[in-house]
Amino acid sequence: MHTVVVGTSGTTVEDVIAVARDNARIELSEEAVAALAAARAVVDALAAKPEPVYGVSTGFGALATRHIGHDLRTQLQRNIVRSHAAGMGPRVEREVVRALMFLRLKTVASGHTGVRPEVAQTMADVLNAGITPVVHEYGSLGCSGDLAPLSHCALTLMGEGDAEGPDAAVRPAGELLAAHGIRPVELHEKEGLALLNGTDGMLGMLIMALADLQRLYTSADITAALSLEALLGTDKVLAPELHAIRPHPGQAAAAANMRAVLKDSELTGHFQEEEAPRVQDAYSVRCAPQVAGAGRDTMAYARLVADRELAAAVDNPVVLLDGGTQGSGGGRVESNGNFHGAPVAYVLDFLAIAAADLGSIAERRTDRLLDKNRSHGLPPFLADDAGVDSGLMIAQYTQAALVSDMKRLAVPASVDSIPSSAMQEDHVSMGWSAARKLRTAVDNLTRIIAVELYAATRAIELRRSLSPAPASKAAIAALRASGVEGPGPDRFLAPDLAAAEAFVREGKLVAAVEPVTGPLA
Repeated sequence: MHTVVVGTSGTTVEDVIAVARDNARIELSEEAVAALAAARAVVDALAAKPEPVYGVSTGFGALATRHIGHDLRTQLQRNIVRSHAAGMGPRVEREVVRALMFLRLKTVASGHTGVRPEVAQTMADVLNAGITPVVHEYGSLGCSGDLAPLSHCALTLMGEGDAEGPDAAVRPAGELLAAHGIRPVELHEKEGLALLNGTDGMLGMLIMALADLQRLYTSADITAALSLEALLGTDKVLAPELHAIRPHPGQAAAAANMRAVLKDSELTGHFQEEEAPRVQDAYSVRCAPQVAGAGRDTMAYARLVADRELAAAVDNPVVLLDGGTQGSGGGRVESNGNFHGAPVAYVLDFLAIAAADLGSIAERRTDRLLDKNRSHGLPPFLADDAGVDSGLMIAQYTQAALVSDMKRLAVPASVDSIPSSAMQEDHVSMGWSAARKLRTAVDNLTRIIAVELYAATRAIELRRSLSPAPASKAAIAALRASGVEGPGPDRFLAPDLAAAEAFVREGKLVAAVEPVTGPLA
């Protein structure tokens, strides 16, 4: 099993996905343990002084004006976790919770939070044991971090609340910790706050969405090429010199993918040989690289934001080991606003917009394949016996419903803000909400692309007199081998569509084509 070593300088996209989805084991580096101890020394020194320090010897948020005595500080840290574990609604997916916990551990290990090494080790132990705290859909405003979701995770470290074991059964967290030989933590000064105050949930969902969207954008380039073939379109619009004069890198990559898929096709270039010859193809075909390319460039910016966040230590207050004036032990504790989720929230919303547009253009190509007045010789709805058979009529309805939902999901969450904590936290990012709706949008986009794949492959097979590109043949063969049937009389379509969705979701479309085309972008 792959092992991820957590140090002081952040982590990588690959490590987040390895922990969240592939159950990679986690180890703390010696450097991280030393940094944890050094930062803790600063907190302990400040805690021993009579002057109040936020998060160490005060209340929180709007209650930060109260100085908390030594005898109440353990209770204070315990209480903030209990009171903030106030989430409601359905459970959040296991991979999201694992990413959330791992990213919080990443920040804790940076040496800027003041958490003791044994607390960080317990976080790693819980993840390694396959214990997943029960986290709920609602409870984060994306500012002061993903407070309620992180609180539910911290509650598990204390042996309280509910969690899912490696057998997927939900049990009291204390029982699960005991079963795996993990001792619950008793939180000291600042530790409760440090476990709650980060953008880790929204960042984890951004990272996983980017991984999924990378595969989906490549898949969409393939299905766009298949639709172009099925519609007897021209591949001349994909010429590299045309895309070089508008030098958006994503556009060039999408066009190159389509060219690779269409190489040696007998179906392209017939658009002027019909009874009503076309001067050019419709926008949904001709502009496919421009639309997909804009989405690719959006993803590139989102990856830049994600990489910056992965290198960050997000907490409030933070420990700075610089020999400052407040405190001793070689450092100081400072309040800050780095927990605000705006940078992540914006790109989450931007990705939902790009994904909605990619779904929209894919649906327009599907509709064109099914319309006998625009499909250039294909039967109505790709039906076997039109009138007796309805073909893919309602498959397109389903696709259209998904596109409509995508448009609603593209409405930005980050433009909203609801003040909280008695107006102390008077502007919030809503980044968690942006991330949650993006996950739904990614699922919808997978289904939309699957419907286009289903229609385009059937349409190509109905063009029996001409041979598709070798890459197209490979895609069709793999799809049929996966259990998705080809042209024929009407049948129960939902199983075929579900199988096509799994084919796209699991990366099998890209895997089928790349042995012919070489690696696609």
